[in-house]
Amino acid sequence: MTSKKAIVLFSGGLDSTTCLYWALDKGYTCETLTVSYGQRHAREVQAAQQIASKLGVKQHSVALNFPWLSTSSLVGKDQVIPDQSLADITSGQIPSTYVPGRNLIFLSVAASLADAVSADAIVAGPNAIDFSGYPDCTPAFFETVGKAINLGTKRGVQHGLEVLAPLMHLSKTDIVKLGAKLGVPFELTWSCYNGGDTPCGHCDSCKLRARGFAEAGVKDGSVEK
Repeated sequence: MTSKKAIVLFSGGLDSTTCLYWALDKGYTCETLTVSYGQRHAREVQAAQQIASKLGVKQHSVALNFPWLSTSSLVGKDQVIPDQSLADITSGQIPSTYVPGRNLIFLSVAASLADAVSADAIVAGPNAIDFSGYPDCTPAFFETVGKAINLGTKRGVQHGLEVLAPLMHLSKTDIVKLGAKLGVPFELTWSCYNGGDTPCGHCDSCKLRARGFAEAGVKDGSVEK
């Protein structure tokens, strides 16, 4: 029996790496899609390449040049990455790190790839529990985009194309526990919004990640190298 094929949107971070290991554990033959969109550092892309190579999965890399994405502090290098309290991070306010339509763009590219290679699923790692309030990381958004993809692709119309978000309703603590169970190499992942050799510890992503590992009682090898 031929296994199903999945395109995994893969940044090399904690969430997307857990998604990749989840899809492999579910029996999917995986291909990764990593998108460079002008983010202020290439550290996460390097992590994605390293992890995909370690697993021996086929990699696809795409570089986008959309100048208007510089309105996000993740892209505009003249902006400051916010240093907020955990309460402010999870308050529901959309922060300056929001990249306009990022997941809409990524899912569109993934749908095109999935259509071209006859994949059965697209796997992405949004989370609507411990997150920074991005509107493109919600269940309603992903359900709606999934319907559009199935209406607008040959693969979707003829066979059906699942858009899976297995972490959507998990806390960061639960994600860490799942990753540990699946054998995710946490030390190879990169979540920090800043570049460098070690995570900054001050950005939204670092703080949410740190809380997740602390509450899960799991060592974060990316910090404690």
